[in-house]
Amino acid sequence: MHRFFVAPDEMAGERFPLPQGIAHQVSRVLRLHDGERLMLLDGAGGRATCRLESGSCVVEERGAAGGEPAHRLSLVLALLRGDHLEPVIRHATEIGVAEFRLMVSERCVARELSPRRLERLRDVAREAAEQSERGRIPAVIEPRPFGEIVAELPDDAVLLFERGAGTGLAQLAAERLPSALVIGPEGGFAPGEVEVARAAGLRIGGLGVRILRSETAALSGAAIVLSAAGDFA
Repeated sequence: MHRFFVAPDEMAGERFPLPQGIAHQVSRVLRLHDGERLMLLDGAGGRATCRLESGSCVVEERGAAGGEPAHRLSLVLALLRGDHLEPVIRHATEIGVAEFRLMVSERCVARELSPRRLERLRDVAREAAEQSERGRIPAVIEPRPFGEIVAELPDDAVLLFERGAGTGLAQLAAERLPSALVIGPEGGFAPGEVEVARAAGLRIGGLGVRILRSETAALSGAAIVLSAAGDFA
C-alpha cells in the first residue's frame, strides 16, 4: 500500500478530496484507480487507510501510524560539502533518527545552506520516512553555530571525536542512552571545540581506532545508540 505524508487538515473527516500534494502522483505516476487503497499519515503519528472513489478519499480505518523507535535520537550534523548531507539524512531516517540539527563548526568547508538546499533536505527526510514506513517525518533544523547548539544539549549527549579521546560509544550508550550525537565535518572537530563540549557537560565518545568519514560516523553512531535502546532487537 502506498503511503503519503499530508497536512492533518487535508485528511479531516471520513471523506475528503484527494490531497493536492499527491493527486498528480496518485493519478499520473502510480495510475491508481477507484477502489484501490492508500495510507495517509499526518506526520504526528496518526494514519488513515483510505479507498479512492471519484477523486476523493474514503476513510476505512484510522489509527496510530507506528514505525517509530521508542528512543528519540537527534543527530547534530556539521555542514558538509555538496550533496553529502542527503545520504546521511536519508539513511538515518530509515534507521530511526528523530531529528537533524545542522551546525557550522570551525573546520566546516561549507559555511551556509541556502533555503532551497534546506527544503531539499527536508524533502529527503519525508521521502525516506514514507519509504521506510515511519510514522513521523524527522525535523531538519536550519544551521546554527557549534557553540550555541552545544550549550543547549543535555548532558547525556555525546560528541564523537575521531581520535579516541573518549570512551567507546557502545559503552557510553550502555551506561546512559544519548539523546543526541554530535558529528563533525570533513576535517573533524578542532581541539578547542572538544573542550567547549566537555565544559558544557557533554560526554566525549569514539567509534574505534579507524578514521571514519562524517557520513559513516553519523550512521554508525545512530545504529549503535538505537540498537542499545532495543530498536533493532
